[in-house]
Amino acid sequence: MKSSSNTARPVYLVDGSRTPFLKARGRPGPFSAADLAVGAGRALLMRQPFPAEAIDEVILGCVVPAPEEANIARVVGLRLGCGASTPAWTVQRNCASGLQAIDCAAQAIASGRSELVLAGGTEAMSQAPVLFGRALVEWLGRWRQSPSLVARGRLLTRLRPRDLVPVIGLLKGLTDPIVGLSMGQTAEQLAWRFGIGRGAMDRFALRSHQRLGQAQDAGLFASEITPLFDTQGQCQLYDDGYRPDSDLERLARLPPVFDRPTGAVTAGNSAQVSDGAALLLLASSEAVERWGLPVLARVRDSHWAALDPAEMGLGPVHAMAPLLRRQGLATEAIDLFEINEAFAAQVLACQAAWSDEDWRRRALGDTADGPIPDAALNPEGGAIALGHPIGASGARLVLHLALSLKRRGLRLGVASLCVGGGQGGAMLLERVGGES
Repeated sequence: MKSSSNTARPVYLVDGSRTPFLKARGRPGPFSAADLAVGAGRALLMRQPFPAEAIDEVILGCVVPAPEEANIARVVGLRLGCGASTPAWTVQRNCASGLQAIDCAAQAIASGRSELVLAGGTEAMSQAPVLFGRALVEWLGRWRQSPSLVARGRLLTRLRPRDLVPVIGLLKGLTDPIVGLSMGQTAEQLAWRFGIGRGAMDRFALRSHQRLGQAQDAGLFASEITPLFDTQGQCQLYDDGYRPDSDLERLARLPPVFDRPTGAVTAGNSAQVSDGAALLLLASSEAVERWGLPVLARVRDSHWAALDPAEMGLGPVHAMAPLLRRQGLATEAIDLFEINEAFAAQVLACQAAWSDEDWRRRALGDTADGPIPDAALNPEGGAIALGHPIGASGARLVLHLALSLKRRGLRLGVASLCVGGGQGGAMLLERVGGES
């Protein structure tokens, strides 16, 4: 099943902001998902010429909000001062939740329902819950219902050490319940299918770190990232998963994680588990004119596609190919591609499939296009180096793509992600103003 949006009224990205992406290090990080979104949103709204109450809707993607963050978009909207009368709602499409939020905002503006929408995504993966297994949950239920100390004493004799083993919620969420494969195992399958070796994966991972490091050194994220201050007074300024000392020798020493002992997907050539948020302002032509807003880019079109969950990493190809075909565009017309780096093997498989005549004919019923150039793909690095907070990554890709098109004076770009469960999403942006 496929879905797409082709906007009726023009929809513009006028501004955006994100937090640093902070690597999860085995314990809860200093910020909740709502804290992260408020941090990104506060900086964004403070520099606008309109009051926060002027926003018509708040739409956020989030996959694992905390129990106290139910409908996290509403929590964030109220904390940002958007007002009690501003509707807010949360979307969940796994890794593409942030992109889904932007797409929903674009559709609301295109249809005339809204003029100004705050949209994006947030995730605190380090705070994903640790759960009790079913046996202990049932035991606790009987404990609460026990009428006497004697009855509770009998229950204690039935408790077994295995009942106390925790269930790691994050690992459960990263395993597909239909095909029984972890996301990393699906990447291993793609590596086998397209003949992608360990060396190619590690070289791609190293390139991601090198490109991110060069971008940081050049100050290219200054207009994108807003600093965060935690309760200990520490300031977080940068994506802290970047490893300047990474090299092929170190990457080669890392053991396989998902297919031991013969696999090739490692922690080094996979996206980092991280915390972060990215928020964008989308506006109609009327809102742009009324408030005198600058315009980064126009949301020209988007597309959603579905595929076999065991090959979920090919989702970007399934989404980008129909998007470009509908717009009458070939690969060479796209100046920049931002494809989420869930795994090096997955992105390399997308590049291989994109220009594989046989695969395109069998999988998509079309013809192969020209190859996606390495120089145009994630030129400032990606999730392998800077992290992948699943609810936020789609919004980060769109924000970075819009800023990169403007900075480089380019015209067209595509942001795309694979989606756990076997889906893919893609959005086409067009820079507004000037010539490429």
